[in-house]
Amino acid sequence: MSLPYQKSLVWFRRDLRDYDHAALFHALESSDQVYCAFVFDTDILDQLADKADRRVEFIWESVQELKSALVAKGGDLIVLNGSAQSEIVQLARVLDVEAVWTNHDYEPSAIARDHEVEAQLYKDGISFHHYKDQVIFEKDEILTLASKPYSVFTPYKNMWLKTVADFHLQPYPVDTYMHHLAKSTDIQIMPSLESMGFKRTNLANMRLPTGMSGGLSLFDDFKDRIQHYKEARDFPAVKGVSYLSVHLRFGTVSIRHLARIAMEGSNSGAQTWLNELIWRDFYVQILHHNPRVAAGHAYKSIFDQLPFPNDLDLFKAWCDGKTGYPLVDAAMRQLNSTGFMHNRLRMVAASFLVKDLLVDWRWGERYFAQKLIDFDFSANNGGWQWAASTGCDAQPWFRIFNPITQSERFDAAGKFIRKYVPELALCDHKEIHAPWLISSIRQQQLNLQIGQDYPEPVVDHATQRALTLQLYKTGANDVHLSGNFYENSV
Repeated sequence: MSLPYQKSLVWFRRDLRDYDHAALFHALESSDQVYCAFVFDTDILDQLADKADRRVEFIWESVQELKSALVAKGGDLIVLNGSAQSEIVQLARVLDVEAVWTNHDYEPSAIARDHEVEAQLYKDGISFHHYKDQVIFEKDEILTLASKPYSVFTPYKNMWLKTVADFHLQPYPVDTYMHHLAKSTDIQIMPSLESMGFKRTNLANMRLPTGMSGGLSLFDDFKDRIQHYKEARDFPAVKGVSYLSVHLRFGTVSIRHLARIAMEGSNSGAQTWLNELIWRDFYVQILHHNPRVAAGHAYKSIFDQLPFPNDLDLFKAWCDGKTGYPLVDAAMRQLNSTGFMHNRLRMVAASFLVKDLLVDWRWGERYFAQKLIDFDFSANNGGWQWAASTGCDAQPWFRIFNPITQSERFDAAGKFIRKYVPELALCDHKEIHAPWLISSIRQQQLNLQIGQDYPEPVVDHATQRALTLQLYKTGANDVHLSGNFYENSV
């Protein structure tokens, strides 16, 4: 029986694996010959100021592994460097394919790119097929009983759990049709990082495993710890989280595989981790229904023009990890040196920037976008708007993290702080959370001078908290805000 297409092209993007892959499966199932391609998109890469970008190196390493895996199965991966919008159309013409297959991307710029590619392919008589792959539910698949998108997580989660079935978690049996993979007649040489204008980073020193093998090895390790996830995930000095966020971001693991294992787990750790995977779907559908947040708008429009003072010196102190608040500084130094930041610390650092330093959340959002190796727009935007109280289901504007009590609670022994703020390594467990309170005699004993070896606090938390409450109360387009003004510091 003849198949619908003789020759097809699969365009890999945020899905760098050769298993349980929606677009690859459908292309192989429907085509006699299937070519595969990935484009290092200069429309994106040219915007990166830092040419030692960990994300680019992670992608490069993962693409290299994917290419080798496809070659071993009788195919290949054509790797290009240029504008994806034009490179894919040109490649489809050169290969004389009848269809291009890819998986959905949800950011407005990516959607616009895909529409343009589809329009150009249509002119050439080439079909364009696209599929859901990086989430369990997308777009309008989870709606309220009134057919409206959810804006609060818990009811969304409840409907997600009510809706999900085995069908949604089943892997695509790609291996069944791997004999349809095709090789280009031309020798395909993968461009080096250097040829694309990028440099090696410290990925090797970080021992961050890349590619499909790296994602699966991390997941195997996490499955042995998942029962402790609920209790351990908030403590940055403890190996409590999955460390899979970058692999989810670039699709070197399958979300269906992860969600299936989480749902099969009967312990509280597995269920808590499943909630985090559902949060990921939640933020993607928020972006789909509210694309204006990608243009820098607050989800809650009443907070769009909050009059933040935006002190540049305070912002720089935050970026450099020199605020005088040890847990905040340790978090920022971890980000700057590794490209990773523990999730609890993302909340602490974000709250501190917005509600202690009174700097617009969009500044912090952009900084994280530049530094995080697992940067994902929908999650990053959602997290920042949560911390700034401008987003959906966000922390109430009158709740403000106390950076000292957060430090005492989640890094009580100061182990994490000592790792990234070695100036304070000799401080005892109590001193390390607020070192400016250490007496001058004790500072001499520690060979530590606050204000010289480690900065004094750039602001006073109590003073800034009062200013923040006033800013939010009076600055939100004169809309009356309500809230209890007690027990506001957590």
